[in-house]
Amino acid sequence: MAERRILRLSGPDTREFLQGLVTNDVKKLDQGLVYAALLTPQGKYLADFFLVPEGEDVLLDVAEELAEGLVKRLTMYRLRAKVTIDATDLQLRRGTGTAPVGAFADPRHPALGWRLYGSQAGEDGSNWDAIRVAYCVPETGIELTPESYILEAGFERLNGVDFRKGCYVGQEVTARMKHKTELRKGLQRVDIEGTAPIGTEILSGGKSAGQLFTQAGTGAIAYLRYDRAKGELSADTARLRWPEAPVE
Repeated sequence: MAERRILRLSGPDTREFLQGLVTNDVKKLDQGLVYAALLTPQGKYLADFFLVPEGEDVLLDVAEELAEGLVKRLTMYRLRAKVTIDATDLQLRRGTGTAPVGAFADPRHPALGWRLYGSQAGEDGSNWDAIRVAYCVPETGIELTPESYILEAGFERLNGVDFRKGCYVGQEVTARMKHKTELRKGLQRVDIEGTAPIGTEILSGGKSAGQLFTQAGTGAIAYLRYDRAKGELSADTARLRWPEAPVE
């Protein structure tokens, strides 16, 4: 399991502070975990994370590799808000079987099981890459990079963005992509024969049609240009097909 860092945000302005920054509606914390992202003002991905209700505080579960940058960005936005951001010793356990007492359902998809915050880290042996590929769930640092737009990454389908909550950083660009344009690129599940390194260029008729990412069995997650991802595609020696490709 990739390392996670669990931060604690506390203070009377915590939820209002987060509400003006993140892509999802912080009010949903009353129902459980909230999956969200912080974007640049230009609408590009900076970090994705889970917000976890804990009394009046909010825990923030983020990939270790993004934690320092996220803390710096949150501190920059804090200004006069009465919010404290602290490290914790909490650990993450996750699994797909029967959820232990105190665990939260992963809000992205039921197949992703549960997440539990406490003194122990660990997993139950689930094949997470296979699950992610089956449901096209992007991973921090693999499919989700600083060049990502969250709608291309499937955040609406994964319950990671709310279009009714009001303003947040990057909201204008995200709303425009939702309401005024048709997505021409994005992450999709593809069928694959063979293997290729993560990041390998996908070709269609000699033209670039995207990039290949996580692979599991006969499936993979790929970032595709929809106008070119038709028929048989290749990534190095691997052969790919996008089952949902539009018929010409």
